[in-house]
Amino acid sequence: MKMREKNLRSQLRPSLPTAVRSSRERGPCDAELRVLRQRIRQEGVRALPPQVAPLVSPGGVEEVAERRALRVELRVDAGLGAAAGPLRRAGVDRAERSFGDREAVVSVHQGVRKTFSQVKEESGLVAAGLLAAGLEPGDRLGIWGPNSYEWFLTQFAAAKAGLILVNINPAYRPSELEYCLNKVGVKGIVCDEKFKTSDGTFRFRDLYEAGESSHRKRVDELSSKIQFDSACSFQYTSGTTGLPKAAVLSHHQIVNNAYHSIGKRIGYGEKPHRICLSVPLYHCLGCVAGTICGMLYGATCVMPSAGFDPDAIVRPLEREKIASCYGTPTMFVDILNSFRKNPTDLSVISTGIMAGAPCPRDLVTAVNELRMKDLIVMYGMTETSPVTFQCFPSDPPEVRSSTIGFPGDHIEVKVVDESEEIVRAGEAGELLVRGYCNFLGYWDDPEKTREIMTQDRWLRTSDLISIQPDGYGHFIGRIKDMVIRGGENIYPAEIENFFLGHPDVIEAQVFGVPDARMGEEVATWIRKAEGSSLSDTELREWCKGKIAHYKVPRYVLFKDEFPRTVTGKIQKFKMREQTIEELNLKA
Repeated sequence: MKMREKNLRSQLRPSLPTAVRSSRERGPCDAELRVLRQRIRQEGVRALPPQVAPLVSPGGVEEVAERRALRVELRVDAGLGAAAGPLRRAGVDRAERSFGDREAVVSVHQGVRKTFSQVKEESGLVAAGLLAAGLEPGDRLGIWGPNSYEWFLTQFAAAKAGLILVNINPAYRPSELEYCLNKVGVKGIVCDEKFKTSDGTFRFRDLYEAGESSHRKRVDELSSKIQFDSACSFQYTSGTTGLPKAAVLSHHQIVNNAYHSIGKRIGYGEKPHRICLSVPLYHCLGCVAGTICGMLYGATCVMPSAGFDPDAIVRPLEREKIASCYGTPTMFVDILNSFRKNPTDLSVISTGIMAGAPCPRDLVTAVNELRMKDLIVMYGMTETSPVTFQCFPSDPPEVRSSTIGFPGDHIEVKVVDESEEIVRAGEAGELLVRGYCNFLGYWDDPEKTREIMTQDRWLRTSDLISIQPDGYGHFIGRIKDMVIRGGENIYPAEIENFFLGHPDVIEAQVFGVPDARMGEEVATWIRKAEGSSLSDTELREWCKGKIAHYKVPRYVLFKDEFPRTVTGKIQKFKMREQTIEELNLKA
């Protein structure tokens, strides 16, 4: 890894929305919440009293700042949320005291193993080195590279030094990298050695010895000065429809999301876990659900490879005694295929997380082959730090395979119609979220921030969701993806999930294309299983009697690859453009 300084004149602190506050009392415990959840009625109103919320940041910050937590109402026809247990503080120092010589991180491809004690010591040295290199608290430090121990260590060292870590996808090309650096005024960048393009750099290892006693003392002093609600991470959105935006997250948001919405519910506090991080660290699924969860719960983060490699993931499942495995739906498709070709002992693994994109029911069920009986499906977005809905391991398989779960602790949610009126339970509408998890805003982009955040701090997800009387959510689709064919509303996610039930279909994407008579017609791109001879006629015939006639795609195109962002998200607008051009349709 290399680090080089980049002097830019950008000023810190654009105008960002303030955090929400409310009253303070104690809330119910998990058992009470579960009983209450069972008693929700469609017309009923249940109010949960708010809570005291001790908060602080990761990266060695140990001072507790008490803050009032949100009052959460359980009212299915008007909004829904859950609160259980106080919000948390976390730190590398605390993890070292609690877990000491337990392995904190394993980088299989680098041959690196480090304990929590070693991570605490080395993160402090690197933090001092970053200050010695000329960085100051509040500066933006870019990190541009694949999964590695250096990436893991930099996340906590940057937090200790009061820096804001700018997470940059290693797949970005020079023009994309330049945009990201200039957008937020990056002052220094940590990057993989192969990305070195100029002199004026020095080796990452040199940071261990760069800091003097004065710098190490300053790092210790910062542990009581860094504010819990200060920005600590910039996450670039995927840019599926335009240039990426820099979402600003605070210590408070990512620590508590990792603790309450992820680790606590999945059961990381019940016994030590070893987590296979097959997802990239620059993504929230890696650096919040992975590294921060590990630091909070004493879980070991195992990185099997620098980038996604299904074969490299399957092999360590046995050798590293993996108990939990993370992945997007597409990743799990590839992991399953690799496991089927080269089976291994899976006697230890029991759980994991599937997230990052809509999770098809058939795929969630198929993952049982990996013996992940307690697999958790999560729902969220970068702007909510990231998780807002998640199942419980105790939920029956049919619930975990067909819903996005129950709202996270300390989070309010509501579903509204086009008139901003809250819908009744079971009805579909746009999901809005409010709570500690809502990001601070888009860096230096107040207009885009106002578009997604209402004045009373409800965050618009642009997702169509229905919430049932029991509080569980059902994902219907993206509002912008909805197809209107002859007055009928068609939700692509429903048809995509249906197609995945065909044995020859590996992946399906559905979208609308223009039609003179119907306004829009349904089109689908299909990725077939290897060696399949499936035709469009056979696929349509298979649909008969299973789904409504108007949902059967008029256009079926078989493709080996789909257009994606560098983070792997599907770009349906490009599919639409290509289909219109290929079929000579009039836009």
